[in-house]
Amino acid sequence: MDHIYLGNSGLKVPKYILGTIPFSGTNGFEATGNIDAEAARRHVDISLDAGINMFDTANLYSKGDAERVLGAAIKGRRDKLMLTSKTGFDLGQDPNAVGASRYNLETSINQSLERLGTDYLDLYFVHLWDGRTPVEETIQTMNDLVKSGKIRYWGVSNYSGWALARTYTMAEQNGLIPPITQQIYYTPEAREAEYELLPAGSELGIGNMIWSPLGEGLLNGKIDRNNKAPSGTRQGDGWPEPWVKDEERLYDVIDALKEVADNRGASVPQIALAWTRDRPNVGPVVIAARNEEQLRENIASYDINLTQDEHDRIESVARPEPFYPLWHRTMSSMDKGSPSEIAYLEGYKKSMGIE
Repeated sequence: MDHIYLGNSGLKVPKYILGTIPFSGTNGFEATGNIDAEAARRHVDISLDAGINMFDTANLYSKGDAERVLGAAIKGRRDKLMLTSKTGFDLGQDPNAVGASRYNLETSINQSLERLGTDYLDLYFVHLWDGRTPVEETIQTMNDLVKSGKIRYWGVSNYSGWALARTYTMAEQNGLIPPITQQIYYTPEAREAEYELLPAGSELGIGNMIWSPLGEGLLNGKIDRNNKAPSGTRQGDGWPEPWVKDEERLYDVIDALKEVADNRGASVPQIALAWTRDRPNVGPVVIAARNEEQLRENIASYDINLTQDEHDRIESVARPEPFYPLWHRTMSSMDKGSPSEIAYLEGYKKSMGIE
Protein backbone atom coordinates (compact mmCIF):
# COMPACT_ATOMS: atom_id res chain seq x y z
CA MET A 1 0.00 0.00 0.00
CA ASP A 2 1.52 3.29 -1.09
CA HIS A 3 1.54 6.25 1.30
CA ILE A 4 1.11 9.77 -0.03
CA TYR A 5 1.43 13.25 1.43
CA LEU A 6 -1.93 14.70 2.41
CA GLY A 7 -2.22 18.05 0.67
CA ASN A 8 0.70 20.36 1.32
CA SER A 9 1.24 18.93 4.80
CA GLY A 10 4.02 16.65 5.98
CA LEU A 11 1.52 13.93 6.91
CA LYS A 12 1.82 10.73 4.86
CA VAL A 13 -1.31 8.60 4.69
CA PRO A 14 -2.16 5.33 2.93
CA LYS A 15 -3.85 5.58 -0.45
CA TYR A 16 -6.68 3.48 1.02
CA ILE A 17 -8.11 4.41 4.43
CA LEU A 18 -10.53 2.19 6.34
CA GLY A 19 -13.89 3.82 7.03
CA THR A 20 -15.92 2.69 10.03
CA ILE A 21 -19.51 3.53 9.18
CA PRO A 22 -20.38 -0.23 9.41
CA PHE A 23 -19.03 -0.38 12.97
CA SER A 24 -21.79 -0.91 15.58
CA GLY A 25 -24.82 -0.25 13.34
CA THR A 26 -27.04 1.32 15.98
CA ASN A 27 -29.04 4.53 16.46
CA GLY A 28 -30.30 4.79 12.89
CA PHE A 29 -27.27 3.22 11.20
CA GLU A 30 -28.54 -0.36 11.22
CA ALA A 31 -28.55 -0.49 7.41
CA THR A 32 -24.81 0.23 7.22
CA GLY A 33 -23.67 -2.91 9.03
CA ASN A 34 -23.32 -4.35 12.52
CA ILE A 35 -19.62 -4.92 13.11
CA ASP A 36 -18.95 -5.47 16.81
CA ALA A 37 -15.66 -4.92 18.66
CA GLU A 38 -14.34 -8.44 18.00
CA ALA A 39 -15.03 -8.24 14.26
CA ALA A 40 -13.66 -4.69 14.20
CA ARG A 41 -10.37 -5.93 15.64
CA ARG A 42 -10.14 -8.36 12.74
CA HIS A 43 -10.82 -5.54 10.27
CA VAL A 44 -8.07 -3.50 11.89
CA ASP A 45 -5.70 -6.51 11.76
CA ILE A 46 -6.41 -7.11 8.08
CA SER A 47 -5.98 -3.44 7.26
CA LEU A 48 -2.70 -3.07 9.12
CA ASP A 49 -1.35 -6.22 7.45
CA ALA A 50 -2.14 -4.61 4.09
CA GLY A 51 -0.40 -1.35 5.01
CA ILE A 52 -3.61 0.56 5.76
CA ASN A 53 -2.78 2.35 9.01
CA MET A 54 -5.39 5.13 9.00
CA PHE A 55 -8.95 4.70 10.27
CA ASP A 56 -11.77 7.15 9.63
CA THR A 57 -14.81 7.61 11.85
CA ALA A 58 -17.26 10.31 13.01
CA ASN A 59 -19.40 11.11 16.02
CA LEU A 60 -22.37 10.86 13.65
CA TYR A 61 -21.85 7.15 12.92
CA SER A 62 -24.26 5.26 15.18
CA LYS A 63 -24.24 8.44 17.29
CA GLY A 64 -20.91 7.70 18.89
CA ASP A 65 -21.13 3.92 19.03
CA ALA A 66 -18.88 3.49 15.97
CA GLU A 67 -16.18 5.45 17.80
CA ARG A 68 -16.59 3.20 20.84
CA VAL A 69 -16.23 0.05 18.72
CA LEU A 70 -13.18 1.46 16.93
CA GLY A 71 -11.66 2.47 20.26
CA ALA A 72 -12.04 -1.08 21.56
CA ALA A 73 -10.59 -2.50 18.33
CA ILE A 74 -7.38 -0.43 18.48
CA LYS A 75 -6.79 -0.70 22.22
CA GLY A 76 -3.12 -1.31 22.97
CA ARG A 77 -1.86 -0.28 19.51
CA ARG A 78 -2.64 3.40 19.19
CA ASP A 79 0.99 4.10 18.28
CA LYS A 80 0.71 1.88 15.20
CA LEU A 81 -2.06 3.80 13.46
CA MET A 82 -3.66 7.14 12.68
CA LEU A 83 -7.20 8.18 13.61
CA THR A 84 -9.64 10.67 12.16
CA SER A 85 -13.06 11.75 13.34
CA LYS A 86 -15.62 14.40 12.47
CA THR A 87 -18.30 16.58 14.01
CA GLY A 88 -21.00 18.95 12.82
CA PHE A 89 -24.26 17.08 12.38
CA ASP A 90 -27.11 17.53 14.84
CA LEU A 91 -27.21 14.52 17.13
CA GLY A 92 -30.36 15.60 18.94
CA GLN A 93 -28.63 17.14 21.90
CA ASP A 94 -28.67 20.77 23.02
CA PRO A 95 -29.06 23.53 20.38
CA ASN A 96 -25.34 24.36 20.51
CA ALA A 97 -24.19 20.78 19.91
CA VAL A 98 -24.19 21.15 16.13
CA GLY A 99 -22.21 22.89 13.40
CA ALA A 100 -18.71 24.35 13.40
CA SER A 101 -18.89 26.66 16.42
CA ARG A 102 -16.27 26.75 19.15
CA TYR A 103 -18.85 25.30 21.53
CA ASN A 104 -19.51 22.24 19.40
CA LEU A 105 -15.95 21.65 18.24
CA GLU A 106 -14.52 21.74 21.76
CA THR A 107 -17.33 19.67 23.24
CA SER A 108 -17.27 17.12 20.44
CA ILE A 109 -13.51 16.55 20.43
CA ASN A 110 -13.52 15.74 24.14
CA GLN A 111 -16.37 13.27 23.71
CA SER A 112 -14.75 11.62 20.68
CA LEU A 113 -11.39 11.26 22.42
CA GLU A 114 -13.08 9.59 25.37
CA ARG A 115 -15.03 7.17 23.18
CA LEU A 116 -11.92 6.31 21.15
CA GLY A 117 -9.75 5.90 24.23
CA THR A 118 -7.03 8.24 23.02
CA ASP A 119 -5.52 11.61 23.93
CA TYR A 120 -5.39 12.98 20.39
CA LEU A 121 -6.59 12.61 16.81
CA ASP A 122 -4.27 12.75 13.86
CA LEU A 123 -6.95 14.47 11.77
CA TYR A 124 -10.21 16.14 12.77
CA PHE A 125 -12.92 17.18 10.32
CA VAL A 126 -15.72 19.69 10.26
CA HIS A 127 -18.29 17.28 8.82
CA LEU A 128 -20.43 19.88 7.07
CA TRP A 129 -20.41 23.54 6.05
CA ASP A 130 -21.85 25.77 8.76
CA GLY A 131 -22.90 29.01 7.12
CA ARG A 132 -24.18 30.43 10.40
CA THR A 133 -20.88 30.31 12.27
CA PRO A 134 -18.16 32.81 11.29
CA VAL A 135 -15.37 31.06 9.41
CA GLU A 136 -12.88 32.85 11.65
CA GLU A 137 -14.37 31.15 14.72
CA THR A 138 -14.03 27.70 13.19
CA ILE A 139 -10.46 28.29 12.03
CA GLN A 140 -9.33 29.75 15.34
CA THR A 141 -10.89 26.89 17.29
CA MET A 142 -9.21 24.27 15.12
CA ASN A 143 -5.89 26.07 15.55
CA ASP A 144 -6.39 26.10 19.30
CA LEU A 145 -7.08 22.35 19.23
CA VAL A 146 -3.83 21.81 17.33
CA LYS A 147 -1.90 23.89 19.86
CA SER A 148 -3.51 22.01 22.74
CA GLY A 149 -2.31 18.69 21.31
CA LYS A 150 -5.81 17.26 20.94
CA ILE A 151 -5.51 17.16 17.15
CA ARG A 152 -2.53 17.21 14.80
CA TYR A 153 -4.25 18.41 11.62
CA TRP A 154 -7.72 19.42 10.57
CA GLY A 155 -9.92 19.17 7.52
CA VAL A 156 -13.38 19.86 6.17
CA SER A 157 -16.04 17.73 4.50
CA ASN A 158 -18.97 18.34 2.17
CA TYR A 159 -18.03 21.98 1.51
CA SER A 160 -18.71 23.79 -1.75
CA GLY A 161 -15.77 25.13 -3.76
CA TRP A 162 -16.23 28.72 -2.61
CA ALA A 163 -16.58 27.69 1.04
CA LEU A 164 -13.39 25.66 0.79
CA ALA A 165 -11.51 28.57 -0.80
CA ARG A 166 -12.84 31.05 1.73
CA THR A 167 -11.83 28.85 4.66
CA TYR A 168 -8.34 28.26 3.30
CA THR A 169 -7.76 31.89 2.34
CA MET A 170 -9.06 33.23 5.65
CA ALA A 171 -6.65 31.00 7.54
CA GLU A 172 -3.67 31.76 5.34
CA GLN A 173 -4.19 35.53 5.37
CA ASN A 174 -4.34 35.56 9.17
CA GLY A 175 -1.27 33.42 9.73
CA LEU A 176 -3.31 30.45 10.94
CA ILE A 177 -3.20 26.75 10.07
CA PRO A 178 -5.56 25.99 7.16
CA PRO A 179 -7.28 22.65 6.58
CA ILE A 180 -4.97 20.12 4.94
CA THR A 181 -7.71 18.00 3.36
CA GLN A 182 -11.32 17.87 2.31
CA GLN A 183 -13.41 14.70 2.36
CA ILE A 184 -15.82 14.61 -0.57
CA TYR A 185 -18.23 12.25 -2.32
CA TYR A 186 -16.99 10.98 -5.69
CA THR A 187 -17.75 7.81 -7.67
CA PRO A 188 -17.80 6.67 -11.33
CA GLU A 189 -21.46 7.79 -11.35
CA ALA A 190 -21.32 10.87 -9.09
CA ARG A 191 -18.86 13.16 -10.84
CA GLU A 192 -19.97 16.61 -9.64
CA ALA A 193 -16.76 17.07 -7.64
CA GLU A 194 -14.91 17.48 -10.94
CA TYR A 195 -16.53 20.87 -11.56
CA GLU A 196 -14.91 22.73 -8.65
CA LEU A 197 -13.96 20.64 -5.63
CA LEU A 198 -11.26 18.38 -7.05
CA PRO A 199 -9.43 21.16 -8.94
CA ALA A 200 -9.86 23.57 -6.00
CA GLY A 201 -8.32 21.11 -3.57
CA SER A 202 -5.30 20.55 -5.79
CA GLU A 203 -4.82 24.25 -6.52
CA LEU A 204 -5.02 25.18 -2.82
CA GLY A 205 -2.81 22.35 -1.65
CA ILE A 206 -5.70 20.64 0.14
CA GLY A 207 -5.74 16.86 -0.22
CA ASN A 208 -8.84 15.38 -1.85
CA MET A 209 -9.95 12.45 0.32
CA ILE A 210 -12.84 10.48 -1.20
CA TRP A 211 -15.69 9.08 0.88
CA SER A 212 -17.99 6.25 -0.23
CA PRO A 213 -16.40 5.56 -3.65
CA LEU A 214 -18.94 2.73 -4.10
CA GLY A 215 -21.86 5.15 -3.97
CA GLU A 216 -23.08 4.13 -0.51
CA GLY A 217 -23.68 0.63 -1.81
CA LEU A 218 -25.04 1.45 -5.27
CA LEU A 219 -21.92 0.00 -6.91
CA ASN A 220 -21.76 -3.18 -4.86
CA GLY A 221 -22.22 -5.42 -7.90
CA LYS A 222 -25.64 -6.64 -6.78
CA ILE A 223 -27.66 -3.82 -8.34
CA ASP A 224 -28.43 -3.21 -12.00
CA ARG A 225 -31.41 -2.28 -14.16
CA ASN A 226 -32.83 -5.79 -13.71
CA ASN A 227 -31.99 -6.31 -10.03
CA LYS A 228 -32.95 -4.02 -7.20
CA ALA A 229 -30.91 -3.83 -4.01
CA PRO A 230 -31.33 -7.01 -1.94
CA SER A 231 -32.01 -7.01 1.79
CA GLY A 232 -28.90 -7.17 3.91
CA THR A 233 -27.35 -4.30 1.94
CA ARG A 234 -27.41 -0.61 2.72
CA GLN A 235 -29.55 0.27 -0.28
CA GLY A 236 -31.82 -2.71 0.27
CA ASP A 237 -32.47 -1.84 3.90
CA GLY A 238 -33.81 1.67 3.42
CA TRP A 239 -30.68 3.85 3.43
CA PRO A 240 -31.79 7.25 2.01
CA GLU A 241 -28.56 8.40 0.33
CA PRO A 242 -27.25 9.15 -2.24
CA TRP A 243 -29.38 11.27 -4.50
CA VAL A 244 -29.30 9.93 -8.07
CA LYS A 245 -30.25 12.35 -10.81
CA ASP A 246 -30.75 9.78 -13.56
CA GLU A 247 -31.26 6.07 -12.83
CA GLU A 248 -30.62 5.05 -16.44
CA ARG A 249 -27.29 6.82 -16.30
CA LEU A 250 -26.47 4.94 -13.09
CA TYR A 251 -27.31 1.63 -14.76
CA ASP A 252 -25.17 2.55 -17.76
CA VAL A 253 -22.25 3.10 -15.39
CA ILE A 254 -22.90 -0.25 -13.70
CA ASP A 255 -23.01 -1.92 -17.14
CA ALA A 256 -19.60 -0.45 -18.00
CA LEU A 257 -18.15 -1.51 -14.66
CA LYS A 258 -19.53 -5.03 -15.12
CA GLU A 259 -18.10 -5.25 -18.63
CA VAL A 260 -14.61 -4.36 -17.43
CA ALA A 261 -14.96 -6.54 -14.33
CA ASP A 262 -16.09 -9.60 -16.31
CA ASN A 263 -13.23 -9.23 -18.78
CA ARG A 264 -10.74 -9.12 -15.91
CA GLY A 265 -12.30 -11.72 -13.62
CA ALA A 266 -12.75 -9.01 -11.00
CA SER A 267 -15.77 -7.62 -9.15
CA VAL A 268 -17.72 -4.44 -9.82
CA PRO A 269 -16.59 -2.86 -6.52
CA GLN A 270 -12.96 -3.62 -7.33
CA ILE A 271 -13.18 -1.92 -10.72
CA ALA A 272 -15.03 1.08 -9.26
CA LEU A 273 -12.34 1.49 -6.60
CA ALA A 274 -9.49 1.13 -9.08
CA TRP A 275 -11.07 3.71 -11.40
CA THR A 276 -11.73 6.22 -8.63
CA ARG A 277 -8.28 5.77 -7.11
CA ASP A 278 -6.55 6.71 -10.36
CA ARG A 279 -8.63 9.73 -11.31
CA PRO A 280 -6.92 13.14 -11.60
CA ASN A 281 -6.54 15.08 -8.33
CA VAL A 282 -7.74 12.16 -6.18
CA GLY A 283 -5.80 11.59 -2.97
CA PRO A 284 -6.63 8.90 -0.41
CA VAL A 285 -9.80 6.86 -0.80
CA VAL A 286 -11.90 5.76 2.19
CA ILE A 287 -13.06 2.17 1.78
CA ALA A 288 -15.43 0.28 4.07
CA ALA A 289 -16.80 -3.24 4.34
CA ARG A 290 -19.53 -5.13 6.19
CA ASN A 291 -17.44 -8.29 6.60
CA GLU A 292 -13.92 -9.66 6.18
CA GLU A 293 -14.59 -11.03 2.69
CA GLN A 294 -15.66 -7.63 1.39
CA LEU A 295 -12.71 -5.95 3.09
CA ARG A 296 -10.17 -8.30 1.51
CA GLU A 297 -11.86 -7.90 -1.86
CA ASN A 298 -11.77 -4.11 -1.63
CA ILE A 299 -8.13 -4.07 -0.54
CA ALA A 300 -7.23 -6.39 -3.43
CA SER A 301 -8.50 -3.75 -5.86
CA TYR A 302 -5.31 -1.82 -5.14
CA ASP A 303 -3.42 -4.26 -7.36
CA ILE A 304 -5.72 -3.66 -10.34
CA ASN A 305 -4.31 -1.25 -12.91
CA LEU A 306 -6.86 -0.34 -15.55
CA THR A 307 -5.79 0.15 -19.14
CA GLN A 308 -6.51 3.51 -20.74
CA ASP A 309 -9.27 1.91 -22.81
CA GLU A 310 -10.90 0.45 -19.68
CA HIS A 311 -10.62 3.76 -17.89
CA ASP A 312 -12.11 5.63 -20.84
CA ARG A 313 -14.96 3.13 -21.20
CA ILE A 314 -16.06 3.90 -17.63
CA GLU A 315 -15.29 7.62 -17.76
CA SER A 316 -17.27 8.36 -20.91
CA VAL A 317 -20.56 6.95 -19.59
CA ALA A 318 -21.18 9.51 -16.87
CA ARG A 319 -19.04 12.46 -17.94
CA PRO A 320 -20.46 15.65 -16.41
CA GLU A 321 -22.20 18.17 -18.59
CA PRO A 322 -19.84 21.02 -19.53
CA PHE A 323 -21.84 23.90 -18.09
CA TYR A 324 -20.61 27.52 -18.11
CA PRO A 325 -17.83 28.61 -17.73
CA LEU A 326 -16.41 25.19 -18.51
CA TRP A 327 -17.81 24.93 -22.06
CA HIS A 328 -16.50 28.43 -22.74
CA ARG A 329 -13.05 27.60 -21.36
CA THR A 330 -12.98 24.40 -23.40
CA MET A 331 -13.89 26.23 -26.60
CA SER A 332 -11.86 29.39 -26.12
CA SER A 333 -8.96 28.98 -23.71
CA MET A 334 -7.94 25.36 -23.27
CA ASP A 335 -4.29 26.39 -23.29
CA LYS A 336 -4.88 28.56 -20.22
CA GLY A 337 -6.53 25.84 -18.15
CA SER A 338 -4.98 25.07 -14.78
CA PRO A 339 -3.09 21.76 -14.58
CA SER A 340 -5.69 20.44 -12.14
CA GLU A 341 -8.58 20.92 -14.60
CA ILE A 342 -7.04 19.99 -17.94
CA ALA A 343 -8.09 16.33 -17.75
CA TYR A 344 -11.71 17.34 -17.20
CA LEU A 345 -11.57 19.93 -20.00
CA GLU A 346 -10.30 17.23 -22.34
CA GLY A 347 -13.37 15.19 -21.48
CA TYR A 348 -15.67 18.12 -22.23
CA LYS A 349 -13.84 18.59 -25.51
CA LYS A 350 -14.82 15.06 -26.53
CA SER A 351 -18.43 15.59 -25.43
CA MET A 352 -18.63 18.81 -27.45
CA GLY A 353 -17.12 17.22 -30.57
CA ILE A 354 -14.21 19.64 -30.70
CA GLU A 355 -11.19 18.41 -32.62
